[in-house]
Amino acid sequence: MFDLIIIGGGPAGLSAGLYGSRMGLKTKLFEKLTPGGQITLSSEIENYPGVCDVKSGIELMECWPKQAQKFGCEIESNEVKSIKKVDGIFEVELFDKTEKSKAIIIATGASPKRAGFEDEEKFIGKGISTCAVCDGFFYRNQEVAVIGGGDTALEEALYLSGITKKVYLIHRRDKFRASPATIKRVLSNDKIKIMYNSKVKKVYGEQFVDGIIINQEDKEIDLKVPGVFVFVGNIKNTDVLKAKDGFICEMCEDGSVCIDLKMRTSIDGLFAVGDIRKDAPKQVVCAASDGAIAALEAVRYIDSLKD
Repeated sequence: MFDLIIIGGGPAGLSAGLYGSRMGLKTKLFEKLTPGGQITLSSEIENYPGVCDVKSGIELMECWPKQAQKFGCEIESNEVKSIKKVDGIFEVELFDKTEKSKAIIIATGASPKRAGFEDEEKFIGKGISTCAVCDGFFYRNQEVAVIGGGDTALEEALYLSGITKKVYLIHRRDKFRASPATIKRVLSNDKIKIMYNSKVKKVYGEQFVDGIIINQEDKEIDLKVPGVFVFVGNIKNTDVLKAKDGFICEMCEDGSVCIDLKMRTSIDGLFAVGDIRKDAPKQVVCAASDGAIAALEAVRYIDSLKD
């Protein structure tokens, strides 16, 4: 049996793994994909404290798993199906086995949300992408569209402007919801054409995307682009917390996990960190902080079981 099992290997989970193992807990982290999390899809990270050079998400996260493992955290590629608490101990059902632990930290993050226009699902991976770093190369010196108005959309539009001929930045409102510094960079970039008050009606093509139809106020625009990048938010990855009659812990109205300032859920010994938790700032430094706080609280919780 483990003292602490962490589900999810992004910044929050890896930070928890580092702190938990360093504090002497027998710690294991399960990640169904490659450790690093969503941030590995980001092209530029320039605001992580202590990292002065601009790095890609992959570069920033490169040593995090090794650092956690150095203190004894075990990391395994495996998918967690569900968790439950039986007689004070958590049972973690995985793809091929069941593990037990005294405490659990959920760090499963969030997944990209669909924009909801016609034939979006049909062309995912065939011209529609949610990762500019992954797929931007395919549209070198071509025109592409970016959908969204938050920090991620603007940052990825800036990245794409460096490798494509032109970027159409499509936003349904008349102003962005990004940081002032990022907005300033976008507005001063000649290769980015901003389309405010615009909504994508449909995407079209034969085998791959040929273009999109946009409704902009009182007119319809046919934008012929082979690549469409969608950045309109995320959906919390909460499947692991589902039970027969709902969820095993209290959930908030927006689908996130309700926690207190110590990352504690409504279930003793169960913690939630990173993008899955209530009011997550969606910043790497905040996710790392969440993981550290939860691990420290897990130590206190496990110590209390000995009393």
